[in-house]
Amino acid sequence: MPSITPCLWFDTDAEEAAKFYTSVFPNSRIVNTSHYGESGPKPAGTVLTVEFELDGKPFTALNGGPEFTFNEAISFQISCQDQAEVDHYADGLTANGGEEGPCGWVKDRFGVSWQVIPVALVELLTDPDPERAQRAMAAMMKMQRLDVAALRAAADG
Repeated sequence: MPSITPCLWFDTDAEEAAKFYTSVFPNSRIVNTSHYGESGPKPAGTVLTVEFELDGKPFTALNGGPEFTFNEAISFQISCQDQAEVDHYADGLTANGGEEGPCGWVKDRFGVSWQVIPVALVELLTDPDPERAQRAMAAMMKMQRLDVAALRAAADG
């Protein structure tokens, strides 16, 4: 299978966004930056694309203009090992103008949506005991940032 690289369309914030994301995720880096030339459509020297990696996974940020904006129809899931990781990513991605939404969703200041999900939630929602799973689901539906201890306590009744 060929490689797949998400490309995020920004108006003018591609470089700022790539720097922000690489500061939030460990083992991340800017790989390459290209610029518009004389043939436009933006002024020569303006950042065109930024290739970056988030924990080794490739992404591209493109300064394409104001024609398209982000919405929740596309999001990136972050599988967190524990509450400390949940808090790190929720705090990091909502810094400087982002916002938390329901059920572990966050939107960063650029409008990109992320799902900050502890692996414990997946385990609880797929528990062989359907009553435990439903109690965990009911608890999750009332939360913004997911709380691993509260989800486990709800599942346990």
